[in-house]
Amino acid sequence: MAPPRKIVHVDMDAFYASVEQRDDPSLRGKPVVVAWRGARSVVCAASYEARKFGVRSAMPALRAEKLCPQAIFVPPDFARYKAVSRQVRAIFARHTDLIEPLSLDEAYLDVTENKTGLASATAVAEAIRAAIREETALTASAGIAPNKFLAKIASDWRKPDGQFVVKPAQVLAFLAPLPVGKLPGVGKVMEAKLATLGIRTVGQLREHGLHELERRFGRWGRRLHELSRGIDEHPVESERPTTQVSAEDTFERDLPLEQTTDAIERLAAKAWAAASREGDRSGRTVVLKLKTADFRILTRSLTPTSPPTSLAQVVAIALELRTRVELPARTRYRLVGVGLANFRRHDELPPQPELFAP
Repeated sequence: MAPPRKIVHVDMDAFYASVEQRDDPSLRGKPVVVAWRGARSVVCAASYEARKFGVRSAMPALRAEKLCPQAIFVPPDFARYKAVSRQVRAIFARHTDLIEPLSLDEAYLDVTENKTGLASATAVAEAIRAAIREETALTASAGIAPNKFLAKIASDWRKPDGQFVVKPAQVLAFLAPLPVGKLPGVGKVMEAKLATLGIRTVGQLREHGLHELERRFGRWGRRLHELSRGIDEHPVESERPTTQVSAEDTFERDLPLEQTTDAIERLAAKAWAAASREGDRSGRTVVLKLKTADFRILTRSLTPTSPPTSLAQVVAIALELRTRVELPARTRYRLVGVGLANFRRHDELPPQPELFAP
């Protein structure tokens, strides 16, 4: 058998807010919320001082303001955050070429073999975190484990500015007391389904046999069975191909469905432009996303026989998907998004049907 992988998950601590506090000393030690003010805005990031009041990313800015009236709101500066992210990734690249970025502030690294000759994955993580601190004046946390999902859980264990190791022999004991919601893919709905079976921890999930889980949840049951035992064979993918491109926008005021046409056309153009940069790959599936005034999220998608070949086709499909929304006419919407998904190389796509049959 191949030796266990050595995976490190590095996660910058309160990244956007920490960059703001680094660059403006007057913000240090204060509750900082990275967001535009306004009824339609959401929180991009919150400093640890703001998190003590319950402020979290993706929260409506108005709610954040109520939870922490003394919070200092700072508009996001993504160009600056991307520049720092490039610095951090350059540090990663000194140790391994197997880097899988998840976002600007976190990535998986496979350091089973590392470039610097350090004796352990723990030493690699320590060296990376020290370099980040020295070169960017920011802190990062790390999780070290035999696979990706365990490393990601571990990186939260000693936040901020810490690291935690899950050794192969410790996996089962580490997972057993954790709530099932810690497992990747287990959201609130699945948590509730498992709770009806008396399953609230990973240890309790592990006690249920594979056949029972498959009978109740199909192929997902097998995945749950594997995760409960710490099994995850997904490798670190250093060049992950694009699977979806999308664009979305929050309206200044809530709109009825029929008044979203202009936004759909504009966002489809953005998504189509992004998809066109993929060269020899095309998106097969058109996706429409809507968020109601009460924050309910709806998605509709369609995969035509042949991938869309023009912006006009994408717009037509997105508008057709809109007709599949069956909420009452009085419903108002705060956000719309259009995307292209299910990307494939052109040589993997089915041939285009003949325009004129012989």
